[in-house]
Amino acid sequence: MIIDCHGHFTTAPPQVPDFRKRQLAEFARTGRAPDLAPPTVTDDEIRTAISENQLRRMRERGIDLTIFSPKAVAMDHHQGNEDTNVAWARFNNELIHRVCRLFPEHFAGACQLPQAPGVAPGARVFEELERCVNDYGFVAANVNPDPTGGRWSDPPLPDRRWWYPLFEKLAELDLPAMIHVSGSCNPHFNAVATHYINGDTTAFVQFMTSDIFKDFPTLKFIIPHGGGAVPFHWGRYRGLAQDMGLPPLEEKVLGNVFFDTCVYHQAGIDLMLRVLPAANVLFASETFGAVQGVDPRTQHHYDDTRRYIDASPSTGPDEKARIFSDNALGVYRRLRLPGH
Repeated sequence: MIIDCHGHFTTAPPQVPDFRKRQLAEFARTGRAPDLAPPTVTDDEIRTAISENQLRRMRERGIDLTIFSPKAVAMDHHQGNEDTNVAWARFNNELIHRVCRLFPEHFAGACQLPQAPGVAPGARVFEELERCVNDYGFVAANVNPDPTGGRWSDPPLPDRRWWYPLFEKLAELDLPAMIHVSGSCNPHFNAVATHYINGDTTAFVQFMTSDIFKDFPTLKFIIPHGGGAVPFHWGRYRGLAQDMGLPPLEEKVLGNVFFDTCVYHQAGIDLMLRVLPAANVLFASETFGAVQGVDPRTQHHYDDTRRYIDASPSTGPDEKARIFSDNALGVYRRLRLPGH
């Protein structure tokens, strides 16, 4: 079995992003969350959007199951306010639930949270988490460490007052979280080329330099996109931890932090698999995601990450089995519950 831990509904019907545009336009006009009904999306529209895109690619590449969440760059936490973002998250999470209901053998849900800049994750976020887990059977959540969209003006992840209530809820629900920023309002940071990698790297360093996993020993986080800069600079982070008097990274973070394989060239995957323990790597492709074209050097899609792992000399059959499925079943424990 091959489990892709990182998929987004990037092919949702056009009325989905149009709803967000109307919602934000009305908010800008009035300063209040608009009372707009979400548009109708039929089951046939969802079937077409998935069958002709994500599911087709999964079948072509031999991927059995994708952990599926709303389009990341469209989570759009830095716009609107908490009320608008609650309505937007609920609408998108319902669409993910419908995808999972229509294709139960191929998709498991991960939710978008209604985060908003300047608002600590609280009752509205927890309500949506519980709805997605208890009513929809979702197996994970996306957590945005910077809902300000590149301003980084909210407190960092170790802030007990701001973030710890969310961590308590995740631990209570036995729910892993993928660290995933969304859009960027900072012109210095292209969202998918820069802001995403910044978010991944920043979260890792905050985990390394904090007591989060001492305080929440069962909490599990997935850092996507190969961990940002982390594998390439592993010696830097090992050395910084040593200089700071921290435990080795293997003790400090690797019991709780995992990295996905959304790295779109062979050399990058080879480096990642040489540096990181196989037990901490989860297969992922992000199809359809930031990079959708064909590499002219190989004549294969950049995001066909299974091909890189299969070809990598850095792992043997046992390690590949862990990366392709065993690790995901350990991290996403709700996948092992009846109904999944």
